[in-house]
Amino acid sequence: MAGVALVAGALAAVVLAVPGAITKLAGHETPRVFDSASEARPTATASTGSADPTPSAIAVTSSPTPAAPLLRMPGPAPSAGPGTFRYASGHGEVLGSVGTLRRYRVAVETGAGVDAQEFAETVDLVLGDPRSWIGSGRLRLQRVPARGGAHDFTIHLATARTAGRMCAAGGVDIRVDGRPYTSCRSGAKVVINLDRWLLSVDGYVAARVPLDRYREYVINHEVGHALGHSHERCPGKRRPAPTMMKQTLYLDGCVANPWPYLDGKRYAGPPL
Repeated sequence: MAGVALVAGALAAVVLAVPGAITKLAGHETPRVFDSASEARPTATASTGSADPTPSAIAVTSSPTPAAPLLRMPGPAPSAGPGTFRYASGHGEVLGSVGTLRRYRVAVETGAGVDAQEFAETVDLVLGDPRSWIGSGRLRLQRVPARGGAHDFTIHLATARTAGRMCAAGGVDIRVDGRPYTSCRSGAKVVINLDRWLLSVDGYVAARVPLDRYREYVINHEVGHALGHSHERCPGKRRPAPTMMKQTLYLDGCVANPWPYLDGKRYAGPPL
């Protein structure tokens, strides 16, 4: 009995020296050992072993809101220029793998505020897309410099007034409500109206179609004329608009579409 009393006394001394060192010994739970005095006493943020602990706060991060599409450039576009042009330099890659090779130049009117080389890169990117005219498998295209030898047509980016004069010289009237509005193909000249390049058109903007899609459309449409294609009509409500449809003026129930080839096949509407 003296030995038992001695052990009990020693255990009591440990419990008194380190409060909480052993919990629920009678229930045979594993003793909990604290490494320091600061751990021995629960703080406001530590668990106290209560039946209903306060849940920890969970940080929730929201996904970034997608940027709204650019529908048109801010501010007015230069409406007139001197009628002189700066040409993109260098040869572009041959676009397409088989078929007749057609060469084109790219030029931007002086004072338009658009770099000729950047405009040329956009043109090359659009015409090099397999959904563009090279999708036929019978055509190749290549950009050449101003003095790069033979060329089949030139793609001009011109202010509205200059575009009006260039198109009228080829017998095409691009005016709407008395002002030059659309673009055109006049002989060997593809003329892109700077107003449309920067500001798109009401039908595309109302449908929240990005400006880049309109630019793809106007390049493919006017180059399509240079390649011998004529105007087409909407084939049915809510169907893609044919590239050769006058999407600058109306969509007529169709959905904006810049590409003449969809799913590897020529997409066209009834002739106008």
